[in-house]
Amino acid sequence: MDSKVTKISGTAIPLVGNDIDTDRIIPARYLKAVTFDGLGAHVFADDRSQLQGQHPFDMPIYQGAKVLLVNSNFGCGSSREHAPQAIAKWGIQIMVGESFSEIFFGNCVMLGIPCLTVSPETASRLQLMVQENPQTLVTVDLVAQQVSCGDFSDAININEGARQQFIAGTWDACGQLVANGAKIKEVADRLPYLNFG
Repeated sequence: MDSKVTKISGTAIPLVGNDIDTDRIIPARYLKAVTFDGLGAHVFADDRSQLQGQHPFDMPIYQGAKVLLVNSNFGCGSSREHAPQAIAKWGIQIMVGESFSEIFFGNCVMLGIPCLTVSPETASRLQLMVQENPQTLVTVDLVAQQVSCGDFSDAININEGARQQFIAGTWDACGQLVANGAKIKEVADRLPYLNFG
């Protein structure tokens, strides 16, 4: 399986607002699940309930989106891995915003979801462009470090270590173990404390 993440293109969801925390992303009552399966249906459950079908994640024009466009300090609050899991299970593959909580960012890296930062002006412009034309494609290129939407493009920022993990596919720790199974066995066979015979 190829775990490289170099370029993602798709429609987007503009989620306007600062300091959207993990409890809003996935309310605590959904943390009892044994697996993450089905969490996508409950992403932003309380916000969606309050907005009665007018939340971007409920609106038909944004269904099938791969890109989430946010503002500042997205994913703040508790460290629950359920938050990025719920977003991923809904179908989001990449996020672009002004800033992300450090723990949320780290959890996203472990799931293969890049969180890329742009200026506040660029974040607002992208959100407005998508609001005006929900079918417009947003393309994020981690190699070129660019985001584009229609005839607009601008630079994206991401920690270089994380960027290299996505480009090389090494963010996927389990995938790395499976891919290197033969080498791991070879080393284990040489270790005296694993071979008592």
